[in-house]
Amino acid sequence: MEKGKSRFFIAGIVPYIIWGTMSIPLRNLKAFPPQEILYYRIFVSVIVVWASILLFRRENLQKDYLHFKALPSAKQRRLLLLTVLSAVLITGNWFTYIYAVNSVSLKAAAFAYMVCPLITALCGFILLKEQLSRIKVIALGVALISIILLATGSVHEVLWAILIASFYVFYIILLKVIKDVDKFNLLGIQLILSGLIILPLYFTSSAPFPVATSFWLHIFLIAIVFTIIPLFLNAYALVGMPSSALGILIYLNPIVAFAVAFAYFKEDIDVHQLFAYLLLLLSIVIFNAHLLKGMMAKKV
Repeated sequence: MEKGKSRFFIAGIVPYIIWGTMSIPLRNLKAFPPQEILYYRIFVSVIVVWASILLFRRENLQKDYLHFKALPSAKQRRLLLLTVLSAVLITGNWFTYIYAVNSVSLKAAAFAYMVCPLITALCGFILLKEQLSRIKVIALGVALISIILLATGSVHEVLWAILIASFYVFYIILLKVIKDVDKFNLLGIQLILSGLIILPLYFTSSAPFPVATSFWLHIFLIAIVFTIIPLFLNAYALVGMPSSALGILIYLNPIVAFAVAFAYFKEDIDVHQLFAYLLLLLSIVIFNAHLLKGMMAKKV
């Protein structure tokens, strides 16, 4: 493996493992409406990120400001547009996911993250000119077989899954396009914009302000561990990885979520599901065989 590449690979893996366990704190908040969890998740994330930036990262913020001021007007507008679009896309992903959970089906919401890596790899190939080797095409084929095995929903559910996935895919593509900006500062701007997007909905449809201590403990946990850390690692991983490689790692999310449902929540599984998820895991190994081989050789 090229020197230093392993850290990007690890940074790419960790977010999807974290997000795969998110059902644990969310289940503890099942008494609260999902949209309320999202509102306060974003608001608290904004506060925590900007407190960290202003207390510990002022120099980085100053560098980014000077870099932005030095850009030609056309590039300034392009950077602003890409940043706003990325915030709209990640917010759209969060909202459509919650809507699917509440108003479509859990299968549609879960299936979105099955099709997401395939769309990511396809968009990376078409839009970013990322090359797909024969072994990577085989890996995607294995993943497709698994998805077909798991795809038991209606056309309506599949279309919703594609919509949810598309928001996240294009968010990943934009992160790859946005360069020469501190990723933590970029995350801070995206979260502010996301907060502004949901603010009208918060004022028009929010429930009474929650006062339960357990609610706020879980919100801070979700904001820091399940939002800020994985989103930052996501952006950092794209510095040294193609979007298609990061995209295929998304399969870790449903695999971990499946393991949590079985091992932690004691939900029933069948051989059909187990086989399909093992195929997903195999597709990850095949797609990243070169990276994994390099990491093993480095350890030896």
